[in-house]
Amino acid sequence: MELLIAGVVVLAIAGFALVRTIRIIPQATAGIVERLGRYHRTLQPGLSLVVPFIDRIRNLVDLREQVVAFPPQPVSTADSLVVSVDTVVYYQVTDAKAATYEVAGVLAAMEQLTVLTLRNMVGAMDLDQTLGARERIGGELRAALQESAGRWGIKVNRIELKSIDPPASIQESMEKRTRVDRDSQSSVREAEGRKQAAILTAEGEHQAAVLRARGEAEAVVLRAQAEAEAASMRAKGQAEAIAMVFKAIHDGKPDQALLAYQYLQTLPEIAKGDANKVWIVPSEMGHVLSGQGGFFGPFEEERDEREPRRKPRASRRATDADRAYPDGLA
Repeated sequence: MELLIAGVVVLAIAGFALVRTIRIIPQATAGIVERLGRYHRTLQPGLSLVVPFIDRIRNLVDLREQVVAFPPQPVSTADSLVVSVDTVVYYQVTDAKAATYEVAGVLAAMEQLTVLTLRNMVGAMDLDQTLGARERIGGELRAALQESAGRWGIKVNRIELKSIDPPASIQESMEKRTRVDRDSQSSVREAEGRKQAAILTAEGEHQAAVLRARGEAEAVVLRAQAEAEAASMRAKGQAEAIAMVFKAIHDGKPDQALLAYQYLQTLPEIAKGDANKVWIVPSEMGHVLSGQGGFFGPFEEERDEREPRRKPRASRRATDADRAYPDGLA
């Protein structure tokens, strides 16, 4: 019975020792092993063996990139204005041993170092420079933190300034100024829009006037060409008609009596106009009319017997025409 109890005790101790000997380290994690209170080694991810009751794992260090947001810190600028700055730090542990033994409280140390560096940097700038230099402040702050955090086995990847909040009164005045600037820009844009619209309208009217004038000029030219062509066609037609009449007259071989008769028939048509005050009778008409005496001879003899013969008025006109144009009209 005593042997059985002793065997059970031995097995229990052996099982406990085996459990303390085999350790499994997760991925992206490092285990700090101390032997008899002193640093012995760093366990890598996977299965590891340690000496039970002599070695112990002090802590497991996370090797992944971590993000920590520090609470807002009041910082005074060069123009004596207090602003509240929120910072976000992205860091990663690269040396588990240094992060464990070189500093007590990594996050607290990084926060204090961030606040001190931020106050030194912002204190040398005024409010406008601070508000417009977030990226520059973040870069310089990262470089300053990396110089100190490197000894702690920590790599600072980047630092972001989440917000820079000025005092409420300053923020209100800045909002008013921004609102005024936006209204001014809006007015300028509206004026520019009206200006462009007026310019485009003027250009459109100018082009329309030019096109209208060009169209009217082309229309005048076309009308002139049409009228010229019509006049040419009419003149050509009249010339052909005159040529045909002239040919017909010559082909018919008319005598002087027929021509005189036709001329006498045309005289009433000439006299119809109100402006016809003076008639010009060719000198040859006297000879022609004298040749026509044979037709009217008997009537003239009877009239001479009844009354004395008077000189015709037409002959007197012919005589005046002969004095005006002694050679006659062609």
